[in-house]
Amino acid sequence: MPTWLIVVIVVLVVLAVGGVVARTQQLKRTRPAFERSLSKADQELAAAAAADRGWDRAVMEAAARRAYAARHGSEPEGLTLVEVLDRPGTDEDEAVFEAGGQRVVLGRRGDDWTERSAG
Repeated sequence: MPTWLIVVIVVLVVLAVGGVVARTQQLKRTRPAFERSLSKADQELAAAAAADRGWDRAVMEAAARRAYAARHGSEPEGLTLVEVLDRPGTDEDEAVFEAGGQRVVLGRRGDDWTERSAG
């Protein structure tokens, strides 16, 4: 095998390995920002879906705060809408909030929202 061919192969292998290492390091650095961006997009999508269906966000949040307070004795410091489930019929609709590291699942009955039992 000619020497120049060996040199070309070695250079290509070094470039390929260097590219893999550089890409891995880049992904490690950018992953936290990507995760934050993805989480924010999910929250905004859930909020938009709820608003699009005419659900009253203030009523839903008040119900989630009441449900959390009933379980924990005080209102949560923060409350984030993370998911909405719009199933056929209003009695099957659900809104999922996160509060104090806990999930609060609300079910809809007409215009009222109440906590749904897990399961």
